[in-house]
Amino acid sequence: MILTQTIPWADFSDKHKRYINAAIDSRICVAEGAIRSGKTIDHCIIAAAHLELCRDKIHLASGSTIGNAKLNIGVCNGFGLEALFRGRCKWGKYRDNEALFIHTQTGEKVVVFAGGGKADSYKRILGNSYGLWIATEINEHYDSDDSRESFIKVAFGRQAAALDPLVLWDLNPCNPNHRIYRDYIDHYQGTGLAGYLYEHFTIDDNLSISDERREEIKAQYDPSSVWYRRDILGERVIADGLVYPMFNKKDHILNELPATEGDYYVSSDFGIQNATTFGLWRKEQGGGRWIRLREYYYSGREEKRQKTVSELVDGLDMLLDGIMPRWVIIDPSAAALKAELRKRGYHTRDANNDVLDGISDVCTLLGANKIAVSRQCEHCIKEFGSYMWDSKAADAGMDRPIEENDHCMDDFRYFCKTMRLVQRNKQKPRKSIFEGGRKAVWK
Repeated sequence: MILTQTIPWADFSDKHKRYINAAIDSRICVAEGAIRSGKTIDHCIIAAAHLELCRDKIHLASGSTIGNAKLNIGVCNGFGLEALFRGRCKWGKYRDNEALFIHTQTGEKVVVFAGGGKADSYKRILGNSYGLWIATEINEHYDSDDSRESFIKVAFGRQAAALDPLVLWDLNPCNPNHRIYRDYIDHYQGTGLAGYLYEHFTIDDNLSISDERREEIKAQYDPSSVWYRRDILGERVIADGLVYPMFNKKDHILNELPATEGDYYVSSDFGIQNATTFGLWRKEQGGGRWIRLREYYYSGREEKRQKTVSELVDGLDMLLDGIMPRWVIIDPSAAALKAELRKRGYHTRDANNDVLDGISDVCTLLGANKIAVSRQCEHCIKEFGSYMWDSKAADAGMDRPIEENDHCMDDFRYFCKTMRLVQRNKQKPRKSIFEGGRKAVWK
């Protein structure tokens, strides 16, 4: 009896077929475009074909973090390298690095997985020569003018001795001034670099996604947000103006509070010199909206007096007036505040402090009318009207809000990001990006 492992491939669009076929004769391949457009799956297929026959033994797979690399390239919703080589591969360690060991027609290959998002990430890839380099979210990899510290430049340098070098990059569009375009992607196109292949994909290029599922994905974004234009439309867009242009009086500010139910939560941003905030939250009864019921705000700079941590928690006690929240979702760097809260019996939870992902989640909840603010939360409402993208940072290719009078915005983001993560963990796994279709048999 022959045991087989099947992979549920769906039909590939002509654009994807052309890209995969052209990659065979290319040296650097870049796939840019919308989410769920099939970019990374293309690259996993190309990488597998290359690994099967290339002469180099050691190869590199990278993401913004090592977890991102393993999830998007190693697993890839069941279409990554471990599935393509199932029965012929195993996870292990190679020189203290996470690696996938693969048996191919041309001998054993080792794919080292690494995170490339931090300034010192390059240290993890030193000491090896790599043949293939497959990178997901290449715009999230650390780069600088110093070729000794830039992850991108070091990775290129590690391919200098490769017998069959190949680079595969994917990314969602970002700020058009980003150096990934200036120094690499657009630069290569402009110079006509030999062996360079570029393709732009949209969600409509992925034939495996039904019209219904496509609309579900689009509904997760607010059409007025920069994230919709980048992730759904696949456009390179500068983040400018208000961070939350969808926030409005009619949909998001409540003059009268509705009935609420379930657990209470508190979100907090902590500062001794800057402001400390606490926001009290609960779900609307019979509805899906989270309501910011009331808040505490104290700024030592404005009041010309610094409060102790104990005094700040006294302010929280007064805000709650006997209510015991399930969690106080707290600024992860606020060790002193966390200790005082725990001493008084509060349960704390460190907030996820990914600024851009958190802003994206706030945009989604605002756009879907899943969150609202009581008229009593005056500081929060005021900050929504003045929270702007940093235009100087945008000119330099970065997405960064102006960090001034943004303390309620920080605690608001902490709450939204944390609760969205909790909700995602409760949900059953979604269907694969490739839904149905023909199956390929790997013996």
